[in-house]
Amino acid sequence: MKKMVEGFRENLQVFMRRAGYAYDRQKGAETSFVRRLSRMEYPKFHMYTRVAEGKLFLSLHLDQKRPSYEGASVHSGDYDSSLVEQELERVARLLE
Repeated sequence: MKKMVEGFRENLQVFMRRAGYAYDRQKGAETSFVRRLSRMEYPKFHMYTRVAEGKLFLSLHLDQKRPSYEGASVHSGDYDSSLVEQELERVARLLE
Protein backbone atom coordinates (compact mmCIF):
# COMPACT_ATOMS: atom_id res chain seq x y z
CA MET A 1 0.00 0.00 0.00
CA LYS A 2 1.33 3.43 -0.90
CA LYS A 3 0.87 6.95 0.41
CA MET A 4 2.41 10.35 -0.33
CA VAL A 5 2.66 13.04 2.35
CA GLU A 6 3.43 16.64 1.38
CA GLY A 7 5.44 19.09 3.45
CA PHE A 8 7.90 16.59 4.94
CA ARG A 9 10.69 18.55 6.62
CA GLU A 10 12.05 16.12 9.21
CA ASN A 11 15.08 13.88 9.30
CA LEU A 12 13.78 10.63 7.79
CA GLN A 13 15.63 8.26 10.12
CA VAL A 14 14.62 10.18 13.24
CA PHE A 15 10.98 10.24 12.12
CA MET A 16 10.89 6.53 11.31
CA ARG A 17 12.52 5.68 14.65
CA ARG A 18 9.80 7.74 16.38
CA ALA A 19 7.24 5.70 14.42
CA GLY A 20 8.76 2.49 15.79
CA TYR A 21 10.77 1.45 12.73
CA ALA A 22 14.40 0.37 12.51
CA TYR A 23 16.69 1.11 9.57
CA ASP A 24 16.99 -1.84 7.18
CA ARG A 25 18.93 -0.75 4.09
CA GLN A 26 19.46 1.88 1.39
CA LYS A 27 18.82 1.01 -2.25
CA GLY A 28 19.24 3.93 -4.60
CA ALA A 29 16.89 6.74 -3.59
CA GLU A 30 14.79 4.41 -1.39
CA THR A 31 15.43 3.71 2.26
CA SER A 32 13.87 0.64 3.81
CA PHE A 33 12.73 0.30 7.43
CA VAL A 34 11.16 -2.57 9.39
CA ARG A 35 8.89 -2.81 12.41
CA ARG A 36 8.57 -6.18 14.09
CA LEU A 37 5.24 -7.17 15.61
CA SER A 38 6.84 -9.41 18.25
CA ARG A 39 10.26 -10.60 19.35
CA MET A 40 10.26 -13.04 16.46
CA GLU A 41 11.75 -12.00 13.10
CA TYR A 42 8.37 -12.44 11.36
CA PRO A 43 5.77 -11.09 10.87
CA LYS A 44 7.08 -7.57 10.38
CA PHE A 45 6.05 -4.41 8.61
CA HIS A 46 8.42 -3.43 5.81
CA MET A 47 8.33 0.22 4.75
CA TYR A 48 10.08 1.63 1.69
CA THR A 49 10.52 5.41 1.84
CA ARG A 50 11.71 8.12 -0.51
CA VAL A 51 11.92 11.87 0.07
CA ALA A 52 11.78 14.23 -2.90
CA GLU A 53 11.01 17.96 -3.05
CA GLY A 54 9.40 18.07 0.39
CA LYS A 55 7.26 15.01 -0.23
CA LEU A 56 7.53 11.73 1.65
CA PHE A 57 6.62 8.63 -0.36
CA LEU A 58 5.71 5.57 1.71
CA SER A 59 5.21 2.02 0.47
CA LEU A 60 4.25 -0.53 3.13
CA HIS A 61 3.66 -4.26 3.22
CA LEU A 62 3.57 -6.95 5.90
CA ASP A 63 6.12 -9.75 5.58
CA GLN A 64 4.36 -12.83 6.96
CA LYS A 65 7.34 -15.20 6.81
CA ARG A 66 10.86 -15.53 5.47
CA PRO A 67 11.40 -16.64 1.86
CA SER A 68 10.77 -20.37 1.52
CA TYR A 69 13.69 -21.17 -0.76
CA GLU A 70 17.35 -20.29 -0.25
CA GLY A 71 18.44 -17.47 -2.54
CA ALA A 72 14.82 -16.45 -3.27
CA SER A 73 13.55 -12.98 -2.44
CA VAL A 74 9.88 -13.90 -2.83
CA HIS A 75 8.04 -14.06 0.48
CA SER A 76 4.53 -14.24 1.82
CA GLY A 77 3.70 -10.55 1.81
CA ASP A 78 0.45 -8.78 2.57
CA TYR A 79 0.11 -5.56 0.57
CA ASP A 80 -3.45 -4.29 1.02
CA SER A 81 -5.09 -5.71 4.15
CA SER A 82 -6.85 -3.54 6.73
CA LEU A 83 -3.89 -4.11 9.07
CA VAL A 84 -1.49 -2.64 6.49
CA GLU A 85 -3.87 0.25 5.84
CA GLN A 86 -4.20 1.02 9.57
CA GLU A 87 -0.44 0.98 10.06
CA LEU A 88 0.17 3.29 7.10
CA GLU A 89 -2.44 5.74 8.44
CA ARG A 90 -0.86 5.57 11.92
CA VAL A 91 2.53 6.55 10.51
CA ALA A 92 1.04 9.34 8.37
CA ARG A 93 -0.82 10.76 11.41
CA LEU A 94 2.50 11.21 13.20
CA LEU A 95 3.28 13.94 10.67
CA GLU A 96 0.19 16.00 11.50
